[in-house]
Amino acid sequence: MSGSHDVQALSDLDIHVYEAVTSQAVGGGAIGLDALVHATGLQEGDLRRSLATLIAQGYVVPKGDGYALGPHTFEVEY
Repeated sequence: MSGSHDVQALSDLDIHVYEAVTSQAVGGGAIGLDALVHATGLQEGDLRRSLATLIAQGYVVPKGDGYALGPHTFEVEY
């Protein structure tokens, strides 16, 4: 993970994907790739590129067969 989260470095697409992960993975859960494709309406290739960015910056972490929220210092409520 990079030293700090810089939300300004994220594209609108990355924020859209992050919000989809957040809405499904609150409380330590995970969301699978197929569910993310459905939730975001994105093509799998675009989704994978965005997830790679989010993982590299520590916002999202792989968890089992899906993706979960990375460490954060804020509370998320959905």
